[in-house]
Amino acid sequence: MGDTPKRTMPADGGQTPPRRRGAKGQADVTNAFDAWLDRQLHQMFDRVAKEPIPEDLLRLIEGDKRKQEP
Repeated sequence: MGDTPKRTMPADGGQTPPRRRGAKGQADVTNAFDAWLDRQLHQMFDRVAKEPIPEDLLRLIEGDKRKQEP
């Protein structure tokens, strides 16, 4: 039991530190997560991103553009 390190609450209030890619295994896990997240986001939002922009919104954008031109 003396060899087991004690787990304590971090001084920063429990926030996890940013991931470090030091070891190959950690980089593989991070890359796998990134690939999974990319697939999930595309699956959820590609259809929405391909929808046409409503005419009312296009008119608002064009009107604002004209106001900003010198």
